[in-house]
Amino acid sequence: MEQTQQHVVPYGTYLKVWVALLVMTALLVVAGRGFHETLAVPALLTIAPLKASLVFYFFMHLRHERPYLRGMVFVALATLTVFLALLFVDVAFR
Repeated sequence: MEQTQQHVVPYGTYLKVWVALLVMTALLVVAGRGFHETLAVPALLTIAPLKASLVFYFFMHLRHERPYLRGMVFVALATLTVFLALLFVDVAFR
């Protein structure tokens, strides 16, 4: 049976990430309500993946995983990004 190594993360790290997530949430709200639609969409599509990456990296403990699993997550997110880009290109040229 393989033994797993325990990773102890200080509470301060989680607190800093939580504050960063709160700040990004506030930025999302400001961008969604304050900007024109043409500026809001790129801002929202930039901030939301940053928030997701913080959650993946810290709260889902992806930084402690093997490179193989990190690569799988990266490929899945890259595929999603490509499909979303194709969707926006399709909508833009209708």
